[in-house]
Amino acid sequence: MASWHVQHMAGNVGAFHSRELPRRQRVATFFSADAATLVLGSSQRDESVDAEAATRQHIDVVRRRSGGGGVLLCPGEFVWLDLEIPESDELWSDDVGRSMWWVGELWRTALAEYEPTATVHRGRLLRTRWSDDVCFAGTGPGEVLVGAAKLVGISQRRTRDAARFQTMVHLTWRPDVVASLVSETPSPDAMAPLVKPCQASAETITKRLVDALENGQNVARQHDTASAPLR
Repeated sequence: MASWHVQHMAGNVGAFHSRELPRRQRVATFFSADAATLVLGSSQRDESVDAEAATRQHIDVVRRRSGGGGVLLCPGEFVWLDLEIPESDELWSDDVGRSMWWVGELWRTALAEYEPTATVHRGRLLRTRWSDDVCFAGTGPGEVLVGAAKLVGISQRRTRDAARFQTMVHLTWRPDVVASLVSETPSPDAMAPLVKPCQASAETITKRLVDALENGQNVARQHDTASAPLR
């Protein structure tokens, strides 16, 4: 079974998201941002963002190649992990929804000590009033929830040759800032309950995830609920 190439990157968020997909190996990339950045989904409307509010708060606005709504990245306040697999990988699924189940199970397993009641969403995409504008306002397949709040967000970019699963957990959630960046300006009170920040440190979360990948801890396969190793 294939092993993971684990790497750590830091820098400009826009440049990070412009990378091409690998084709022949599993790659796990942890990313740290060098500046506060709002990352828009691939099809998100430009006009959904209050550009003046972003400028006032010195927040860059860039776009990623995967779908979903905007994600606010503040340095030191999140853990971001990209998981990339080729089409030939045993973790690959032609079913776009099921293809993300194993990703959520990886995160759920890694965070089980800190969020023992967390669950992986295996249903259809659930939209809300603000989900087109704010990624954590909706719930997609594979995403990890604590009650109704989202713990881990997942988006996906795929071609016929490979898939990239972009995943993150907030360590700090700033509903007031997020609300101010949406052009229709929702109430911060509407944003506050959307997210369950993780209480573990970035270093601990990263180590748990690397251990899960490198040691082959079991996660549910994308096709069913049976366990399968990651390597």
